[in-house]
Amino acid sequence: MMWWNGGAGWGGWLVMVLTMLAFWGLLLVAAVAIWRAGDRGAGRGADSSSPSATPERLLDERFARGEVDEEEYLRRREVLRSAR
Repeated sequence: MMWWNGGAGWGGWLVMVLTMLAFWGLLLVAAVAIWRAGDRGAGRGADSSSPSATPERLLDERFARGEVDEEEYLRRREVLRSAR
């Protein structure tokens, strides 16, 4: 039935090709996005398990991010150093 009256012609083929390219492009973008999201999820908490992540370094990073104020930072640093 589709081929009656000369078929879809070049316009129909062009639409089919562009639609197929868009489909595969979206599929590829979705796969890459899912893969990257999985990598980010696996990286969470990696700082605390790495060998270079000492308690003092973690405290320094928290101070740099503004999670602790200077007074609390100095108090905690002294506690960590006295525990050695």
